[in-house]
Amino acid sequence: MDLDTFRWLLTDEGSALLDRATDLAGGPELAVQAELRRLATPEQVAAALTQVGLRERATAKFGDRAARMFFTTDGLEQATRQRVAEHRAGRLVAFGTRTLIDLGCGIGGDLIASAGVGITCAGVDLDPVRVAVAEANLAALGLPGAVSVADATRLDTSPFDVAFADPARRSGAGRSFRVDDWVPPWSFVERLLSRDACVKVAPGIGHDLVPEGVEAEWVSDHGEVKEAALWSGRLATTRRRATVIGDRGLASLTEDDDPGPAAVGVRPVGAYLYEPDGAVIRAGLVTAVAAITQGGLVDEHIAYVTSQAEVASPFARGYRVLEELPYREKPLKAALRERGIGRLTIKKRGVDVVPEQLRKRLAPSGDAEATIVLTRVAGVGTCLLVEPL
Repeated sequence: MDLDTFRWLLTDEGSALLDRATDLAGGPELAVQAELRRLATPEQVAAALTQVGLRERATAKFGDRAARMFFTTDGLEQATRQRVAEHRAGRLVAFGTRTLIDLGCGIGGDLIASAGVGITCAGVDLDPVRVAVAEANLAALGLPGAVSVADATRLDTSPFDVAFADPARRSGAGRSFRVDDWVPPWSFVERLLSRDACVKVAPGIGHDLVPEGVEAEWVSDHGEVKEAALWSGRLATTRRRATVIGDRGLASLTEDDDPGPAAVGVRPVGAYLYEPDGAVIRAGLVTAVAAITQGGLVDEHIAYVTSQAEVASPFARGYRVLEELPYREKPLKAALRERGIGRLTIKKRGVDVVPEQLRKRLAPSGDAEATIVLTRVAGVGTCLLVEPL
C-alpha cells in the first residue's frame, strides 16, 4: 500500500469503502470484489480488503481497538501487544516519565499505550506510510501525540525524559537474530542505553549482550514469551527480571528473589513437578521458582522444578506426579496401552524428542487422557505421568 492510497482510505469515500468491505467480509471473494469495485479503483479495493484482514488479525494484539485502527503487514507483526505495551507505559509513569520519544514508532502500538496514560509522546520512523498509519491510529483512538518522518540515529533525544526504541529485527533475508542486522543497529542501542531509555529487543537476546547497569526484563503474556526490554539509567532497578501477564493481572520476579542453584540443589522427583514460565527461563530465574515452591531442580541443566508441596504460582505451571513410566519407546507404548490412554499430551525438555512424531509412533488408543513429561532427572532419561494442577 502506497502513501496516497492510505491517505485516500482516511477520506469520507475511503471510510465508506472500508465500512462496506468490513460488512462483506467472509463472503464469496469474487462477489465481494465485484461489488466493491463499483465504489473504487482496484488498488483502493485491495487496500480496503487488506485493512479488513489485518484488523481481524490484530484483534489478538489490540483487542476491540483493532476495529478502529490501521495497519501494515510488517507493522502489525512488529507492533507490541497491547497488554505488554500498557505494562511498559505503567512502568514509565511509575518513574515519573512526562515526555517520551519513540524512535522507530512503526504503526504506533507503544505510542498509543504511553499516550493513554498521560505521557506526552512524539514518534519518528523512516517509513512515511508507517508514520501516516501511526498518526491515524492516534487520531482514531482520540489520543494526542506528534509523529514525523525522521532518522532516529540523527536525533537529539535529550529534550525528552525517556527515549524508547524498537529496532526492526529483519535483514534482506528475513528475520535476523544478529544484533548488527537490526535497524537501528546494536551500536545505536548501546549509545541510547547510556541515558534514561527503554529498548525492546528479541526475547532470545544473550545475557552477555546486556550492558553493565542495564536491567533486562523478559515479558510473557498468558504463557507466551513476547519480548525482552532493556531499561537503563534511573529506570533500571535490578539486573534480570521476569514479568508474567495473565488473567489475574501481572507479577514480576527478579534476581533478588533468586537464591541460586547451590541453595536449592538437585533432588529426586517428588509429588509435584513445576514448569517455569518461559519469561522466567529466559531470565535465568528457574531456581527462584524452586525457592517459591519449596523445591529443587530435577537436573542442574533442566528447567523443571520438583517439590513435595503443592504451590500456586503465576511463575510456573504445576503438575501432580502420578507415576514414572518406561522411558524407552516400546515399553512406554505398552504402558500407555495398558492404561487405555488415547489422548496424549507430550511435554519434553532436555531430550531429543519431537512430540508429534513420537505420538504417531506410540499410537495411543483408548478413552483416557493423559500428560507425560520426557526429561532428564539427574542426567538420566525419565518419563513421568503427570496431571495438571
